[in-house]
Amino acid sequence: MRVSELSRQTGVAASAVRWYEAAGVIPAARRTAGGYRDYDPEDVARLRLVVTLRRLGVAPVDAGRLAALCLERGGVDGDLAPLLASQRTAIERQRADLDRLEAELLDLELTIQAAGRVRRARKGAPVASDPIRVLFVCTGNSARSQIAEALLKRYGGPDFAVFSAGTRTKGVNPYTIRTLGAAGIDWSGARSKTVDEFAGQAFDYVITVCDRARQECPVFPGSQNTLHWGLDDPAEVEGTDGEKLAAFDRTRVEVAQRLRPFIEVALRAAGRKARAPLA
Repeated sequence: MRVSELSRQTGVAASAVRWYEAAGVIPAARRTAGGYRDYDPEDVARLRLVVTLRRLGVAPVDAGRLAALCLERGGVDGDLAPLLASQRTAIERQRADLDRLEAELLDLELTIQAAGRVRRARKGAPVASDPIRVLFVCTGNSARSQIAEALLKRYGGPDFAVFSAGTRTKGVNPYTIRTLGAAGIDWSGARSKTVDEFAGQAFDYVITVCDRARQECPVFPGSQNTLHWGLDDPAEVEGTDGEKLAAFDRTRVEVAQRLRPFIEVALRAAGRKARAPLA
């Protein structure tokens, strides 16, 4: 095949193909009787490998060497395996980050919709001085809902009256107290509460933070403004003390990230002055 066809199949400009040949990254092309460069399917495979390796950050000459070894041995070269493994790990991390971002965007959309219902319900009424009532619910009221309650109390201040409860209480997890302590919040006096304690009370927002609680949560007055934040349970993480605490720290950070837009939207819906972004 001519260089134009090689370029088409690999997405590499003909000038770049000539540069790779001149630099010794790929072998010089064979010549036809008429003097034209001639390539075969192996050249296509070699150049595709080189391009992929270059995208992974491998230097041109090394990319050519590794591509040649892979073609010669019919498999992944030993020097290349760690690079591929690290790239897979990076891709998985990026995919997880994108999943979290998508969840946060969905949370924001639902929060705006809920806030819109609050705004319409209060339309024409004077701005209320009562705090915005928020209830966080998870299964055991042990970790996620406790962390959310503590953080909203800190960041929301007197504009919010914040509570948390569980469908089946387990007691406050010691790692919950530790991760909040690292953020400067003394949560040592907290206790697990059941949703039954709040039966009949009205809330502006009821936020479930685990799927099971979402299914089992009772209906509260104002529950048309129920939101769901699907947070992973840090208590399920196994490992060393440091690894367990790190899982709770990640949950604390994720809750703080979700609270940023929630606080601003809820304040605006209540006709109150928006805050500066949380640090």
